[in-house]
Amino acid sequence: MSTSRLHPNSNSFEPRYLSLRPAERLFSCIELFTGCGGMATGLSQAGFHHVAMAEFNKHACESLREHFATNVFQSSPLVIEEDVRNVDWATFRDVDLVAGGPPCQPFSAGGLSTGKADKRDMWPEAIRAVREMQPRAFLFENVKGLLRPAFAPYLDSIIEGLRRGGRPSGTSQVYEVAVIPVNAADYGAAQKRERVLIAGIRRDVGTLLPFPAPTHSAARLVWDKWVSETYWKSHGLSRPCAIPRAEAALLASLIRSAREPQSLPWQTCRDAFAGLGEPSDTSNISGHESRGFGKQYPGHTGSELDAPAKALKAGVHGIPGGENMVILDDGRTRNFTVREASRLQGMPDSFLPTGSWSQAMRQLGNAVPTQLAEVAGAWIASMLLQN
Repeated sequence: MSTSRLHPNSNSFEPRYLSLRPAERLFSCIELFTGCGGMATGLSQAGFHHVAMAEFNKHACESLREHFATNVFQSSPLVIEEDVRNVDWATFRDVDLVAGGPPCQPFSAGGLSTGKADKRDMWPEAIRAVREMQPRAFLFENVKGLLRPAFAPYLDSIIEGLRRGGRPSGTSQVYEVAVIPVNAADYGAAQKRERVLIAGIRRDVGTLLPFPAPTHSAARLVWDKWVSETYWKSHGLSRPCAIPRAEAALLASLIRSAREPQSLPWQTCRDAFAGLGEPSDTSNISGHESRGFGKQYPGHTGSELDAPAKALKAGVHGIPGGENMVILDDGRTRNFTVREASRLQGMPDSFLPTGSWSQAMRQLGNAVPTQLAEVAGAWIASMLLQN
């Protein structure tokens, strides 16, 4: 059985594609459910050239056309503004990678959790795309809710369909497949975004390698805050007196071990927002206009400035956990600006979603953090070069 459900480890990964110049980009990609381009941006940075991107939301398509028309990583891709169910993927055969994030609502803890019974479930379309294009590799992303026991039979059927390359039951295995739980904060995003990646490599192309080990950790952030204090110094701040309860427990463990963590620190909201200043209506930074303050109450407290943000959500007002708000130093809570949300997703400052604030926040809430996509893309690139 070559299908595996694995956690990241450190074997056999060399991220050589992260520093490639544009002229050296090597691999072709078709992306489904592209959204505003978080995964696409990360994959571009890892060496993939997008031939086409499919997305049905008109505002997200406008963002794709604007961003990728001038993207230094590649020439402009074809933006297919269409429901993927209406696309004939056979015209895109011989592509290196098929990627995308099928809608997560059918499996999200915040939704109805009806799985394949939800009309928004697009995993059959992801499998069809693999069947019609037969790419050398594929990479799909979804919420960690897909791993809940209630969805285990359906997840098994998704994996089996991908293993066979979308071909009928009884067909011999075409792809090696891995199911990989990840937290984007562990790979440099300033956001605790727990997701699952489902990736595969065609058997005649290469062998499935272990997913890269995390590069960032909460332990290192705690060390930098409360032992070396370099975190506060880097931001020109005095060390606070109070240590958050969760960090105090981790600090005690670090002190007992007397071992300095060797990873990079988790990135915080304060790290991500460096140089922006507080938003205002007169700000000369695009997308950084003030959006006003929000209420705090139990279970709706926003994100701490000195920790990675909660996972952004594709809503705007009334988010149950306050995910799209930040708690300021004075204790007040305000909404993220579009620019701040964009940075939390790892998008370059040259990118800004089109449309109103609410439309932009919906686009960003659905995006894949670029840091995670870049790591996953470099991992796949390393497998594509095995032959």
